Amino acid sequence: MTTPEFPGAGSQQTSPNHPSLAQAADHEASTQTLPPQPAKAKKPLNILGLIALITAALGFIFACMPGALIVGWILLPIAFVLALVSLFLKDKPKGMGITALILSIVGTIVGFVVFFAVVGSAADNAFGGGDTKVVAPSGDAGATNGGAAAPAAKTGTRETPHPIGSVIESKDWRVVVNSVTLAATDAVIAANQFNDPPAAGSEYILVNYSVTYIGNDANGQTPSFVSVEYVTADGRTVNSYDKSVVEPDPISSNALFKGGSATGNKAFEVPSATAAQGVLAVRAGMLGDKVFVAAK
Repeated sequence: MTTPEFPGAGSQQTSPNHPSLAQAADHEASTQTLPPQPAKAKKPLNILGLIALITAALGFIFACMPGALIVGWILLPIAFVLALVSLFLKDKPKGMGITALILSIVGTIVGFVVFFAVVGSAADNAFGGGDTKVVAPSGDAGATNGGAAAPAAKTGTRETPHPIGSVIESKDWRVVVNSVTLAATDAVIAANQFNDPPAAGSEYILVNYSVTYIGNDANGQTPSFVSVEYVTADGRTVNSYDKSVVEPDPISSNALFKGGSATGNKAFEVPSATAAQGVLAVRAGMLGDKVFVAAK
């Protein structure tokens, strides 16, 4: 006789509606709260980069100020070095160091631009101070303000030179071109046996002028402080020492004291075809403006 089998204690039945113990354990594990993940640590502040950035910013500002330019030139190299060092620090942010490096380089370039602008302005003021005055010859139609002195920067250009006989005056010198003798080759050759003849197509001209020292230098100054040049029609400058000759009645090179005067000649070798078309460039002292005077 066959005995019916009944579920025993050692057997385990599963039902689609009743999950097994393993499945329940998996479900319980999945519903547990995961432990919080540790936050990513922030990099510490790059103090050296910050100092470099502040130094570079100050250096840039001072580099833009002509009166404080030297301060900028001191700060900018310091900022450059600090910025470089800050970039090699381990585990430090690089942003401020890179910014400081760029700012220090740009600031240095700006500083050079400002420096050359200041130097150029100073040179322009030193060698063309704007204090030269010119009075046209008495009764000349080109006299300014009825013969009153006028700033040379407004008149006496190459295109509209002052007439011969104009009085050119700076704070130290008074200069007057008395005459210009064209085709003076024979007179120059006769003045000294060692004078060479001019080159083919050229001739000597003689410029006679007077200088008077009106400055206050206790040691006096020589007439060589006054410069007279010849500018050709095509814009080339000719100096008297370009062709060394001994002029007839040359102007003295002895020192003049206040009120002292000297008159004499300078010889220039100029193109014969356009000799009368050139102009004279006169500077009444090293600090005077360049004034143009007609050569005829």
